[in-house]
Amino acid sequence: MRLKALLDFVILVSTWSKGDGKCRCIYNEPCWPTEQDFASLSSHLSQPLLRPVPPASACYPFHNPSGNCSDVQSHRRDSIWRTDQPGAYENINFESHIFQNGSISACYLNTTFGIPCEQGNVPPVGVDARTVEDVKVAVKFAGQHNLRLVVKNTGSGRNAFMIWTHHLKNITYTAEFIPEGGSRKDAVPGLTVGAGVQWYEAYTAAAQNNRFVVGGISATGSNGAAGGWIMGGGHSVFSPKFGLGEFSTNALLRCIADWGCARVDNAVEFTIVKPNGDYAVVNSHHNQDLFWALRGGGPGSWGVLISVTYKTHDLFPLVFSTLNVTFSTPDAATSIVTELVRLSPILSDLGWGGYGVFSNMSLFLEFPSPNASWADVKSTILPLFDLAMNASHDPDAVATTTPLANPYELLNPSDGTESQDDPEVGGLAELGSRLLSRNAAELRPEETARLLLSFDFVEVHFVAGGAVGRVEPDSVALNPGWRKAVALVRTAGSWEEGTSAKAINRIQQGLAQDVTALDHISPDSATYMNEASLHELDFKKSFFGNHYDKLKAIKRKYDPRSLFIVAEGIASDEWDDALTCPR
Repeated sequence: MRLKALLDFVILVSTWSKGDGKCRCIYNEPCWPTEQDFASLSSHLSQPLLRPVPPASACYPFHNPSGNCSDVQSHRRDSIWRTDQPGAYENINFESHIFQNGSISACYLNTTFGIPCEQGNVPPVGVDARTVEDVKVAVKFAGQHNLRLVVKNTGSGRNAFMIWTHHLKNITYTAEFIPEGGSRKDAVPGLTVGAGVQWYEAYTAAAQNNRFVVGGISATGSNGAAGGWIMGGGHSVFSPKFGLGEFSTNALLRCIADWGCARVDNAVEFTIVKPNGDYAVVNSHHNQDLFWALRGGGPGSWGVLISVTYKTHDLFPLVFSTLNVTFSTPDAATSIVTELVRLSPILSDLGWGGYGVFSNMSLFLEFPSPNASWADVKSTILPLFDLAMNASHDPDAVATTTPLANPYELLNPSDGTESQDDPEVGGLAELGSRLLSRNAAELRPEETARLLLSFDFVEVHFVAGGAVGRVEPDSVALNPGWRKAVALVRTAGSWEEGTSAKAINRIQQGLAQDVTALDHISPDSATYMNEASLHELDFKKSFFGNHYDKLKAIKRKYDPRSLFIVAEGIASDEWDDALTCPR
């Protein structure tokens, strides 16, 4: 019987229909696979099929009688816990679905609303991928049945079929990693991480081998190390020194003598299951066009990423500088932020990155500075801090500069066993963002500062410039606007559960106005697609720039049926707003 089932399944996937302009098949439609179809699929997987539900469904016994509501409530902002739930997302508004008529399908933690728990945007069925074969089988099944397909970490999708890569946790350090097809001269000390590895796990593995890997920084390190981060470009507070997550051998031709720039080559090889279900190695020797596309060409568009190998670096000392002040007047804030903006290109040229959160009454900064000399600290950071402290009448104001032996004294890798509360997760929020150009910082620092301080909320991530700007713009798919930037500016809007679609729309419009204002400061700029608005007026320009047409051609080559389609991704404009039917 098992042999017959295998033959039936092989016949099924071999009759994969060509793209014919039909709508994707979604849950509850007659075309949706039968339970017999899913049983056949399940027989070829290493794990039972998933039936994801919104986490809050545990508070609705009829919907999820086996759930633990108190457990869900206590872990609402626990980022590690949320990533362990197939139906959970970083912000809970992504678990909800707003219809065009203004109605909302959601499952609220607040049960006093008296609103039934609904599935919202959480896919009703999925594959818990533990092996490459699991992924291959799932992709072929989705293609044969013409399903709306999403890959988590990179997306949610109402009534879709999900491939969950969270448990692809392999991590391997290789002192002399040679990309497949390469030679010994291509060897680098490499860390290979599976698609489910999170940054706290990657940092722990690198630290155990006395190496450093350029990666994402968050309160808990729960973000994925091999998925949307790298395919979106992969910025880090250490990017001004080591470059972004993407890789470019051409970078060496631009700045071979520069210590920081010479280490811009970070992602050296990918493995992926392509849209046709085949497994492939992708690097500078194999599938070179796809290698170009995967480095900044957007998440969720190219297949299912299985692993990434990053070049690692020697450990290094750093100076960690922090500032936390409040101001007595808005004019004082303007003068300090103006100086910060003016200083940002200088800091990035030194290879220093950082984060800032401020308003017209307060400023909070963190700057880890790799291999910083005290002479540079005294000539840059300390004068800014002195200026800020003198402008503040707050007795609790703090300015510190602390030498650290290596970056892990700052990152402090976690083992993931303790609660990891993060104020940026578990809420309802959307972001708007733009890159701040070097020209704006150098030529219009006060105008830029006044604009930033006019927002209700603003963060500035100093993650560009330096090594990022010394890369040949066309050497990878990343929007060339990154090469002219010094920072990423983020604004945000948030709301509470139960907020109407009309009120949410007003918040989104406010974000759009913030982004438009930023465009006036940095015209023809770009943004980081993983931290951007879901309602860009021109996503092609904002996310991809003049690389869009080349990316679309590569997309046509590897995914002619557009099985992998995400909002504001490559070729998404050819589909309706629900990404279900061709336009």
